[in-house]
Amino acid sequence: MDQAPGDDKPLTRPDRERLSGHRGIILWYTGLSGSGKSALANAVAAALHRQAVRTFVLDGDVVRKGLNSDLGFSPEDRIENIRRVQEVARLFLEAGFVVSVALISPYREARRRLRSLVGEGDYVEIYCRAPLEVCERRDVKGLYRAARGGKVSDFTGVSAPYEEPLDAELVVDTHKLSLSQAAGVVLKHLAKLGIGRADSAGGER
Repeated sequence: MDQAPGDDKPLTRPDRERLSGHRGIILWYTGLSGSGKSALANAVAAALHRQAVRTFVLDGDVVRKGLNSDLGFSPEDRIENIRRVQEVARLFLEAGFVVSVALISPYREARRRLRSLVGEGDYVEIYCRAPLEVCERRDVKGLYRAARGGKVSDFTGVSAPYEEPLDAELVVDTHKLSLSQAAGVVLKHLAKLGIGRADSAGGER
């Protein structure tokens, strides 16, 4: 079989990023249930997609149903859940994607693990900040009500702790901003890093 010189070498992340026309990065959205992590991650991903930026969203609820369906909500299982998602995010990073992770990820040390693994320049922590009472009002699934009634154990913010980020690159007060405004905050930050433009968040929603 004829083979061009260099074809036997594995592709590298820079090879994939050149094909994409942009660098890869991990956007890690953390916050209480109901704080708007998934909505914001998807809004930013949609805006980037319109700019031909390769994106993918790893949503905590979706991952729990598939990859991590064997895990519960004990502290040990939560840490393992985060660890697995971090490893998947690293693969997307190597593929040159802007990968968004929307995951409560309540423990600071677990979040810091990924930062130390990939390096400061490849990781953007986004704290979706909203008061607990606001998150409870947004709770269409009734999870907080179930947790308050003792039907759901180890529920973050009620019967399990949430450790607020101390070193997040972005703190987005999702109870004060519209979705498009919040997405604009993230897009502006990414534009400063050379990824996409800051003017594609869409209209008010």
